[in-house]
Parts: sequence; structure tokens; C-alpha cells
Amino acid sequence: MRSFLCVLLMFFCLQIPSFAQQETLKNKSYYSLDSSGRRAKFNLLDNNKFEFVTLYGDYQVKGDSLVFTGWNVDIPFFEVKYLKKTSIASDKIKLSFQNDQGFYGLYLGTQDGTDPVQYQKISKLVEYNSDGDADESFVIKRTQYLYLISEGFDYEPRKIFKYEIPNAITELQIKVNYFSSGITQFSSFYNKSKNQLLISSTSDVVTIFHPNEPVADSNNSIIQPLEKKEVLNWTYPGKETDDYGDVASPQEISDLPDTDFRLKIEKTLADAIKKTKTDGNKFLVVYSDPKNAEAQAEFDNLIKKQEQYIGYVSNIYDPQYDLYNFYLASKEDESWLKKNKMTDSPVLMILDENGTILTVAKSNLSPDKIDRFSYYDSFNGKLKRTYLKNNFSQIISSKNSKDVKLVKAFYDVSALGTLGDYDYEYSEEYGNKDDFKFIKFDLDKKKARQVWKKLIEAHQNDITPDMLLVQVILQEIKNVGYTKQVYLEHKILDETDFKSIDYLIKHYDAIDAKRAIFNDQENTSIKIGNISAEISIVLQNSTSRYEEENTRYTKSDQKKIKEAYDKILLIDKGNFEFYKNYFLYLADNAEETNDNYKYIQEFEKYFDKYLINKENLIQNLDIIFDNAFDSNSLYYYDWKEFKEYYSNLCNEISWAVVLNLKQQSYVKRAINWSECSLVLNKNNPYYLDTLAQLYYKDGQKQKAIETQTLAVKYLAVVGEEETANEIKETLAKMQNGTY
Repeated sequence: MRSFLCVLLMFFCLQIPSFAQQETLKNKSYYSLDSSGRRAKFNLLDNNKFEFVTLYGDYQVKGDSLVFTGWNVDIPFFEVKYLKKTSIASDKIKLSFQNDQGFYGLYLGTQDGTDPVQYQKISKLVEYNSDGDADESFVIKRTQYLYLISEGFDYEPRKIFKYEIPNAITELQIKVNYFSSGITQFSSFYNKSKNQLLISSTSDVVTIFHPNEPVADSNNSIIQPLEKKEVLNWTYPGKETDDYGDVASPQEISDLPDTDFRLKIEKTLADAIKKTKTDGNKFLVVYSDPKNAEAQAEFDNLIKKQEQYIGYVSNIYDPQYDLYNFYLASKEDESWLKKNKMTDSPVLMILDENGTILTVAKSNLSPDKIDRFSYYDSFNGKLKRTYLKNNFSQIISSKNSKDVKLVKAFYDVSALGTLGDYDYEYSEEYGNKDDFKFIKFDLDKKKARQVWKKLIEAHQNDITPDMLLVQVILQEIKNVGYTKQVYLEHKILDETDFKSIDYLIKHYDAIDAKRAIFNDQENTSIKIGNISAEISIVLQNSTSRYEEENTRYTKSDQKKIKEAYDKILLIDKGNFEFYKNYFLYLADNAEETNDNYKYIQEFEKYFDKYLINKENLIQNLDIIFDNAFDSNSLYYYDWKEFKEYYSNLCNEISWAVVLNLKQQSYVKRAINWSECSLVLNKNNPYYLDTLAQLYYKDGQKQKAIETQTLAVKYLAVVGEEETANEIKETLAKMQNGTY
């Protein structure tokens, strides 16, 4: 039976035919147990549903948590099983392989006592027939220890397994578990006479599920390995690299070029940490594997790879690609390792400049780990985040942290940028047991908010703006600041955020005067946009949140939102983006309250100030367009889109007057606005319909009918049949006097 892990992945594609046997199935649950003791349970549920259970193990209750152990998903590469009562001579051992992938990269070793291991390529031991097919069984001289090695492909780590052969055993069956994800089709058969459910894959692997839960054989014939390990470099005297007979060198062959520089490796851990601090913006990789005689060789290979890689990406030594320092732990570091509970062998640690362990992997220097240290891997970004979060936690928790240090700590985490999948908690909890596990922090969210609140309050009396604080405020109110980066939470504006907005408005002119030069600085991570635009975007996007648990929206203080808009209007700093968001805010309020007076009133002020009249509309819009956007604008409209926005806005406000009988005093002004919409978008049937109805309300009935007739004429561009019919009906009512 193929690996249960593989089957688990593929069974999501399984479709049990609704065969006639459905009526004759005697059981709802069927069980399977392979020779290695791995269990599986197949449940047939109601409504033609099924579930496939493969994880079994033990659990312990620890406090309010359950700790699960002994999961039966660890499938070894080699499974060795002995056979009893064979006819093989006692001084021989017969090996029979179950392997459908060939023998490439597979080796066998034999050893008696402490003698040197004698290795051979398995492909040299099997015999082949005239068709080139291998006889997967052969006989070797009896041995005390058997080694099975998978060399893998290219940069894969070498898997080495050591077994002790029980006395009197002369025949072994060896199954090679190549993990594959290519099986997607399954079929099933119900054996009515035996009440068994047989499930088979396209690879002819058949799993038999029984109606009763099987009991594991107490005389299990599986031989567990004495040792198993993975190494980067593995060779033996005279070893061939391929079937052509070339002899491999002890060092792994690499196609990367040699370099004319060498990375400096410090002799003590203290010096390595000191150098990392001096270098700045680097991390220290510490490798400890005291039980491995090849640890030094593996470490040297790592250094060589790093040197070659840096030379490969930059041709010459370039410090921007040199992200790590490296150190191989020795006996002198035993007390430090014990103090930090790093006594596993092997263990790979990444330290920051202060010697704090940021992440740990119980792994050797396998190729996949070495690849993590490349410039383009996201691992370095994860380390930076972890380092800055740890630093942030320490600073906000310290009573001795001063204002400048606090602002810098908030800035550092706020400037981390877009979050990736690796930033969320689940990315640290799941994966292979030898993956890097990052440290957890005691990041007190409430404490951080208190510190942030005090910081904002302390700066309310600033005469000039603290530009670093301005950047942090903008990130925080835009929901990409410390709350999002550290706690992975999306929040709505609270009282402290509104005080932060007041700080920005108070220093509006000073910030605006500095921001262009500030944004051009090379080391500026957070760009500052137009303050009124930035605030309006926040007021539009960060003031409500849907809570799934309570199935309702939580909203920020509506009074505070209105006050923030009013303060910007008062200092007359609104630009195109500000007003666009302001009108969206007013439109939302009008819909919620069923009162559009404020919306119409505010648009009138804007129109009279910036658009003025239809005769000079294009020229005035051109002036607005020239100053509407800068390099940090969230949105950008081209001239056509810009005109379409204003034509829609003019029509929307005009239509609001049509619908609201309370606003009939605005009819004449709305006619002007509606005419402006048609200056920008000629012959639009929607706009003509609006204008015609305004004419009619104003007593200009003949002009209304003529305009509505044009609306009907240009209905070809209207895709909605219902709207088209309404426009036609309106014309009919105007003509017969029933409007």
C-alpha cells in the first residue's frame, strides 16, 4: 500500500461511485492496517458523503491545552521487513526490493562489527533480462549491519539508514517509498461476500478496508533503523557519480563560480556576535552538531556556497548580498548552548546583533536550509520582522524608554511593508519538524496602545511636526502600522487615532512644505502624501468593520468623523481626492438618514467655488486636474476618467433634487448642474432624463418634453431594459400631463 500521507492528499479527488452495492454495504466504517502499523479509517456518511481518517496517535492534557504525539504519518524512505522460514543458506541474505521507480541514486552498505562499511550501487547488484527489466531480488553475503542510502537528485540531502539484521534471518523485503503527488484518479469495488471495500489507484495500488478494526500484529516483522540521518556530502573510496563510471570528489560538485574573496569566520561566539553588531543589518547563523564528525566539512561547504553565491549575483563582493555572518559552535560553547536550551544535535540557530535567538531549526545544513540564506529568499524579511518585533516589545515594555526611542520603535515596525503569508501565526505552527521555528513574544497589545496614546498626547503641543511621528501616524491610521504589523489586526479609528489626525491637521502647512524633500530622501521608507487626501481616505476606509462573530458592523465615533472633515474644510486644504471621499461620505449619510440636504448643500458650496458655471467648466476642471494628483496619490484618473467623474457627480446631485420634494428650492441651481453634466458627457440619456425632469419641475414643460425626447432617442446606449422603459414612460406622462 502506498504511503498514507500520499493517499490522504489524493483522496480529496476520490469519488465513490453510487454503485448498486450502496444498498448492500453492511457497514458504515471500514478499516485498514498496513505492515508498518499505520491505520486508516474510511467512513461512509449520509447523503453520499465520506471521510478518510489517517491521523492516529496519543494526546496529553497540559493545562488548558491538548498536546498530540505519535502521529502515524512519518513514512520512512525505506521500509525493511524480514521473512521467516526461507530456504536461503544461513551465510547469505536475500534482498527483495519493492520499487517502481528504478534504482537511480540508491546504494547498499554492509558492515560487520566496527569494520569499515562496504558500499555498492544497487543498480550494479541487480540482474537485467534481455528487455532491460531488472530482477529486483538478489543475494549478498550475510552481514551484521545493513546500510541503505538514497542519494537523491542534484541538491537533495543524502538519506542514510542503518539496520541491524536479526539472527537467523536470511531474507528481507525492502520497500522504497518515493512520495508522489501524481495520483488523482481512484476507483472502488465492494466485495459483498467478504464485506470488504477495495480502493485502487491508477498506479495499481489497492487498499483493502475491512468492516472490523484490525489489531496490529504483535510479531511485527518490520525492522526499525538503528540510525537515520541526512547529510549534504556523502561519498566512499571509488564511488561513481553516475553509470558512466566517473569518480566523485569528496566535495559536492557545484556549477557556481569560485570567488576571489573569503568570508571571515570568527573563532569565538562572542566575537561573532560582536562582529554582527558592528556590521549592522546582518544576522548570525550558528550551527551546532557535536555528534556529527562531518560537521566541520558541512559548515565549510556552507561558507563556500555563500561565497560563490555572492560572487554569482554581483560578480564582485557586494555587501548588500552579504546578509549573514556564520559560526560553527564548538566545545567552548557548551555552557551557552545549555543555558539557551540548544542541546539538540544538529541544531541551526539565527541570532540578532544582541545575541538573541530569533529562530531555531533542528536540522543539519541541508540544501533547503542553505537556500534560505540567499538574498532573494523571503526568509531574511521574516528575520527582520522578528527582530524588529522583539525590539519593539522590549522598548514598549521598558519604563526607561525615552520619547525618541519609542517613536523610532513604532516607526521601525510600521515601515515593514506589505504583510506576506509567512507573517501569520499558522505559518509558524505547521510544516516539517525540521523547519525553522520563530520565537514567540509577549507582545501586550493593551500596553502598546497605552504607550502609543501617551506618545500622541505628549506631542500635541509640538511647535513643529516630528516627521518620523507623522509617518508612524499615517501608517497606523491607514491600518498598515504597528497594530497590523505586530498584532496582525485590522482596526477602526479610535479616540487616539482622531487625536493623531488632529496632530496632522494642526501641522498641515509645515508637513506639506517638508514632505516633497522628505519623500525624496533615499532612506525614507514611508512616503507622505497630501495630508487632506490621506486623512479623507482613512475616514472613508477605516471607520467601520464587520464582526463575523456578532454579525454586525462596528463603527468609529460618527461625531469625530464629521469633526475631522470640518477641520480640513475650515483650513481650506481640500484637494480633489479629499472632496471625492467627502462626497462619498455625504452620499452614504444621505442614504442612511434618507435626507440629502447636507449632501446638496455641500456640493453647492464646492460648485460655486471651483466649477462656477458651464461656460468656464472645462477651463476650471483643467486647473483642478493639474493639482489633483501627486506621486503618492492612491488613485489616478486620466483626463477622460476625470471628466466622467465630475459629469456623474453633477448628475447624481441633480437627480437627488429630482427625487426629494423637500429640496425643490434647489431646482434652478440643479438645472445648471445637470447642464454641466451634459457639457462633459453629451447626449447621455440618463443625464438628459434628469435635466428634462428638472425642466418640468421648473415649469419649462415644452423644453422638458424636447429634452426627454432626446433621452429616448439615445436609449440605444442604455443596457437596462427597466430603466429604458421608465424613461419612455416619463416622456409619455409629460406629453399627456400626468407627470
